[in-house]
Amino acid sequence: MKATNNTYAPGPTANSVTASDGKVINVPEGWILLPPGDAGLTRRVKAAGDHWVVQEKVGRKMFSRGVWAALVTIERIRAELDAERSTEGYARKQEATGRRRERLQAEYVEDFHGAVEAFLAFHPVHSEAAGRLAKLVTEHATPVGSGTVARTERIPIEERAEAAVIAWMRHQTTAYDSMTIPRVKGKRREIRRMLANRSQELLARYRRGDTIGSDCPLQKALATDRQSPGIS
Repeated sequence: MKATNNTYAPGPTANSVTASDGKVINVPEGWILLPPGDAGLTRRVKAAGDHWVVQEKVGRKMFSRGVWAALVTIERIRAELDAERSTEGYARKQEATGRRRERLQAEYVEDFHGAVEAFLAFHPVHSEAAGRLAKLVTEHATPVGSGTVARTERIPIEERAEAAVIAWMRHQTTAYDSMTIPRVKGKRREIRRMLANRSQELLARYRRGDTIGSDCPLQKALATDRQSPGIS
């Protein structure tokens, strides 16, 4: 069977894949599944020739399950890559790359924190709450690999900051996590929109400088996080 460059879903057996039309296809003889985890190796295997990418959708997210390719191809490229990675030059390059990533991450965290503070725009009487909320949202949203909206580049950082604040408040100041939401199309989106409106109304009180009582859900959330281990 001629191998082609295609993307498939996992098959019903260990040596099969499922095409987009539901057809089950057996993997060519002499091929093995290269699991995800080594981006450099995967990238070179894909560039070397015929391969099958395996992806699986779980909920709304797509996860890589690896790449099928010829065993001899994977072994050859792995040996070449191991040889490259054992050199002193490669080690220096990796160190430089790591330092650059750390610098870029630190700069992004700073920029994102500023964007969150700008979105909050609390009245000066609530400056302490603004600072703490901005810190908590930034710590939650900006870690590399967190998968939060703050890590996407599809929208401006100002929109990312707003979405991150609303998401944090949805989980920390509402009963969203304990809600039983009917499995009706659009219902979860409707509830999230309703809760987002409530969060915006709550934030508006802080922007106006209103007197905030101890029963305020945001005050309670900030007080709870202050008492949590690892939160200063």
